[in-house]
This record gives sequence, structure tokens and C-alpha cells, in this order.
Amino acid sequence: MKTQLVTTLKRHATRILTELAHDQSPVLITQHGIPTAYLVDVATFDALKHRLKILEGIARGERAIQEGRISTHHQAKRRLKRWLK
Repeated sequence: MKTQLVTTLKRHATRILTELAHDQSPVLITQHGIPTAYLVDVATFDALKHRLKILEGIARGERAIQEGRISTHHQAKRRLKRWLK
């Protein structure tokens, strides 16, 4: 992963974004030596959002099991299909 200063990002945004699209490797942006943000390409960001949504679903399912809220396979499949849209 590359690290760039915020001033470098300001001066060379086009180059950094072109490299980001090509490498698909996050870029850590620092400001005054402190990590401030990550730049990621759109495909990576979308994939991360999708993974997070799946993990949230798993966590909700685990909580439901612990609370004794269960469904049949057919009911769960129908709910999951609606939830992932």
C-alpha cells in the first residue's frame, strides 16, 4: 500500500487516481504525519460494501439464534433474498 501526503494528493490528484485505478491498491493519505484517509478504487469500495452487508446479515442471524428467533429454511431464504436487493 502506498502512502501519500495530502499536499501531494492536492498537487498530483490525477496521477494518483490513475495509479489507483491501475494498481487497485489503497492509498493512505496523511496530514501532518497522521493517517487521515484511505483512497480506494470504486470496484474495491463496492466489494467492501457488499462484504460488510453480508457480515451484518450473519451478525443479525447470530443474534436471532441467541434470542431464540428462528425461521424455516424457506422463510429465511425469502427474507435474505429481499434483504440483499
